[in-house]
Amino acid sequence: MEGRISALAVLCLVLSSVGALKVTIPEPQYEFARGDNITLPCSFKSTLAAPRLVIISWSAEAPTANAKETLILTYYFPSKLTDIKSMYEGRVSLDVSIPTGKANLKLSSITLADNKVFECRVQIPTDDEGTPAATVRLVVLVAPSTPICKTQGKAEYGQNINLTCVSAEGSPTPTYKWDSRDVRNMPRAAPHPRTTDKGGILSLYNITKDTSGIYTCTSRNKIRSATCNISLAVMPPSLTFGSTAIIAVAVSAVVLIALIVIIFCCCRHRKKKREEEEYAMGVPGEEFHDKEPARNGERRQADRDEDTRVDRDPNEERSQRGYDSRKDNDEPHSDYDDRRSEYDDRRSDYDDRRSDYNDRRSDYSDRRDRNSDRNERHDDERSYNERRDRRNDDDDRYDEPHDDRPPVPNNKPLRRDYDD
Repeated sequence: MEGRISALAVLCLVLSSVGALKVTIPEPQYEFARGDNITLPCSFKSTLAAPRLVIISWSAEAPTANAKETLILTYYFPSKLTDIKSMYEGRVSLDVSIPTGKANLKLSSITLADNKVFECRVQIPTDDEGTPAATVRLVVLVAPSTPICKTQGKAEYGQNINLTCVSAEGSPTPTYKWDSRDVRNMPRAAPHPRTTDKGGILSLYNITKDTSGIYTCTSRNKIRSATCNISLAVMPPSLTFGSTAIIAVAVSAVVLIALIVIIFCCCRHRKKKREEEEYAMGVPGEEFHDKEPARNGERRQADRDEDTRVDRDPNEERSQRGYDSRKDNDEPHSDYDDRRSEYDDRRSDYDDRRSDYNDRRSDYSDRRDRNSDRNERHDDERSYNERRDRRNDDDDRYDEPHDDRPPVPNNKPLRRDYDD
């Protein structure tokens, strides 16, 4: 009897374990491209032929380790009510069939945020033994975005630098590979012995001129790949701050001197042009005075007399000596004195031309005076002839009885015959 009881107990345990609730998902992982509409399958099997209450729920793993799972939806049978959380509203639905044990989750327009683990759970009262839940991993496939290559550190002789390569997007997580070419665009035979490549970071140690070249980073996952390039030019160490400051000061001084020279040349050119315009317009106002200019070379003669004069006024000599000493002390005004001298030379030329004009004018006046003298002499001669003619007429009146005398020439003076 006791043997029969123990055999029945074992049989009951076996039947109970075989008929327990079981939730299953065919595959542990599913891969879909970003933006696709997908279905995550889930099936369950109960020991009850017609359960009166069934609760089906889908949830996603927590974003952090300490957070709770995120509930997506809950389905209630036999009311057939589905409660969808607000963050998934409009994106999820449940494909359910209680008699066949189907509870599939449908997701539309999946994103990288859906790249996580999902859980399917079934609850049936009085049938809570067995496997009430199953999990599946959703992998959202995203091609790597174009990586960004950067240089960290100074590309100078003897320095250590890093070349970084990062793709902002990519699922599964992309892997990175670096290739390099020298300055002649020829592939390098082998990686530099002082180089490490890990996680998209290429470390270069104790770089030299030979390290220069073109470096290419390739970001790749199972969908596709993307690349970026960076040109590296290793230069000698840069100048120190003191050297840079000295060079800057020297350059500034040269520029300042050049500006001063340019301004001085411009001012001098403008002044010279103004003097030429004044000279072309005529003699300055100080030369127009009431004093009558010298005539017939008198001015040049006065200048020669002034040069040959031996005895000078003592006051004039002291004034001249004072002027000479002031001229020696006023070296900065030498340029003005040179221009003044040029102006005096031009003025002297003008005076010479004016003196020549006065000489010609004087000669003309002398010729005019001589003509006037000739005219006066001619008038005197004509007056003399008229008086002589009148006198001859008077003699003829007085000497009428003497008609037999020969006529007296006009140019011969009259002779009286006092004997008569």
